[in-house]
Amino acid sequence: MDERKDEAGLVRRGLFGLSAVGAAAGAGLGLLAPAGATAQTLGKSRLQMIKERGRLLVGTGSTNPPWHFEDANGQLQGMDIDLARLLAKNLFDDPTKVEFVLQGSDARIPSLITDKVDIVVQWMTVTAGRAQQVEFTIPYYREGVSLLLLARGGKYKSFDEMKSAGASVTVGGMQNVFLEEWVHKALPQARVDAFESPDATLQALNARRVDAYMADQSAGRWLMQQAPGRFIDAGYGWMPNSYASAVKPGDPVWLNWVNTVYKEAMMGVDFDYFAASYKKWFGIELPTPKIGFPTEFA
Repeated sequence: MDERKDEAGLVRRGLFGLSAVGAAAGAGLGLLAPAGATAQTLGKSRLQMIKERGRLLVGTGSTNPPWHFEDANGQLQGMDIDLARLLAKNLFDDPTKVEFVLQGSDARIPSLITDKVDIVVQWMTVTAGRAQQVEFTIPYYREGVSLLLLARGGKYKSFDEMKSAGASVTVGGMQNVFLEEWVHKALPQARVDAFESPDATLQALNARRVDAYMADQSAGRWLMQQAPGRFIDAGYGWMPNSYASAVKPGDPVWLNWVNTVYKEAMMGVDFDYFAASYKKWFGIELPTPKIGFPTEFA
């Protein structure tokens, strides 16, 4: 989940911002301003401008696996990066014709409004407040929180077992004013231990000082991919929120084109590419869309 404020004005992130695998990766990277970004000309769609420019400008991050992070060679990778390259492939028949503008999460909306980027593909949660400033594409992931357990040697093997155990269960998570509230939404009687970082929480789980690690579901799935057989998901997720890309308002041609690419990646011609990304980053096997009548309109 990304940064956002609740009705009381409190920041609702900081709990699971970085997965334990990549919490320290990419430190010190700032906003990189691209050369040649131009404001949208009245009457001309950004789609046409991008085609004329010859490359796509994408705002994203570099420190949050499995969404966007650097590999051992300093190359960006992750689900958001795959989606950006899919857009470039459909624009130019070349997935490399994309320039990534590295930015913090607080720069996502400003970079769009000031025309520094064409699109933000950066694990951005859809909210009604943000929709007053940007236009969201169709969602490509449903995030939430879940519980990571030890596959071997742990006290519990499922959410149902933990719920039945009541106050005997201890759940660890990154220190946050909402930590106890979030845990108790799923496990009202559980004890809660707060840690200063995702790494420290994961170490506590490995040392069996806590029974479960509450994390963003995508971060938990990534950890399961990195250490096969070490961890399991408890089988229950809650606090759902949708991830989508965002574009500057007022250009229905550009928004419709991006939505067409995303939809056909989920349901049509680029499904194999999309399914391979879901498998690689989340360990999720997507079912092949049924042929015949389009089931999304049923």
